[in-house]
Amino acid sequence: MTTRFSARALLAAALTSVTLVSASAAAEGKIAVVDTQRAIMETEDGLRAQATLKKLFDKRQRELDKKQEELQKEREDIEKQRDVLSKNALSKRVEKWQREMMQLQTVFVDYNKELQKKQNELTQPVFTKVMGVIRRMATTEGYDLVVDKQAVPYVRSDLDLTDRIITLYNQGGGADPKAPGPAPKGAPAPKAPAAKP
Repeated sequence: MTTRFSARALLAAALTSVTLVSASAAAEGKIAVVDTQRAIMETEDGLRAQATLKKLFDKRQRELDKKQEELQKEREDIEKQRDVLSKNALSKRVEKWQREMMQLQTVFVDYNKELQKKQNELTQPVFTKVMGVIRRMATTEGYDLVVDKQAVPYVRSDLDLTDRIITLYNQGGGADPKAPGPAPKGAPAPKAPAAKP
């Protein structure tokens, strides 16, 4: 009987040690995080892309603001002349103003689409290169998992590779690897015109 008990005890001990070794190996996996959005926008290419987008955004916003000011003045003028104009003349001016306001809103939507398209054109190559730098760093430094910082509620600061990724990218580490995935969002959106008939 002692032999059977010993064999069972030995088997249980072996299974326990295998489980502990597996858990220990899993616990030793290297994990890191990268703030992908910041990494893209703070590289030299990302900063240039932001500057280009800002110029385009500012130009478009000035155009929208100017047209909105014109429409605001027109609206005020219509209000002042409400009692002086005939019903027919007042109605025509209000209709014209409403058409112009709708055109301005259409222009606003078109500008937003244009800015989004331009942002994608400018940031997609940077995104692709940043993903390549992350992949290379993970491979060379033995990281098992690199998670986007936006996806986790908390991370220790020593696990954050963002600054290193930016530095490597700027030192030429962003040479054309292919990486699938969507481009980041974040282009400034022009202010919508306020429609007040």
